[in-house]
Amino acid sequence: MKVAIRAAHAKTRETYGAHRLQPELAAMGFEAGRDRIDRLRREMGLRCRQKRKFKATTHSAHSLPIAENVLGQVFEPTRPNQVWTGDITYIPTDEG
Repeated sequence: MKVAIRAAHAKTRETYGAHRLQPELAAMGFEAGRDRIDRLRREMGLRCRQKRKFKATTHSAHSLPIAENVLGQVFEPTRPNQVWTGDITYIPTDEG
């Protein structure tokens, strides 16, 4: 039974809980209640992947000044240290 639960868990991309796994296991020929499936999943350490909430990280519709694009989409510098880039989007700000 545990092998079937592990196989069904992998087949469903680790997203199905006991409630949705029960029909999958029944189709494989394993009759078990949700509580038993849930208990066996806990014993094996199987957990569903939680869907993450979408979080917008860019707010483009603002009236603040926008920095000039001095690079002009030309990504081929002619000498070393002519162009530097960075990403600071991971830094939390008051603006979000």
